[in-house]
Amino acid sequence: MKFTLAHSNINVCNLEKSLDFYKNALGMEVARRHKSADGSFEIAFISDGSTSHQVELTWLRDKDGGYNLGDNESHIAFVVDDIKEAHSLHEKMSCICYENESMGLYFIEDPDGYWIEIIPEKR
Repeated sequence: MKFTLAHSNINVCNLEKSLDFYKNALGMEVARRHKSADGSFEIAFISDGSTSHQVELTWLRDKDGGYNLGDNESHIAFVVDDIKEAHSLHEKMSCICYENESMGLYFIEDPDGYWIEIIPEKR
């Protein structure tokens, strides 16, 4: 028996705002979208275009308010080939929420408060 990682899911309050963020901050593109017939939810699978793993962004019509992220210890991590350029971009976007200079990595925060780890390609 073999399992293959398909996608990770996060719920969002504003799908279009989240799609813009993930495109601008991380170069993610929409791989596919689905809207329920009754309009109660919409999902968008986003991809980096080079791996098979996707992130599923789910918007729920009846969700009131933001999501409780607890201590925000869960996160998604991205490896980047140019950490200095990425850091500069994220600094301009004002989305850096934590830096660990001794480890050479940092985290950015998406519009819903999810943390995303940015790791240099070679450490």
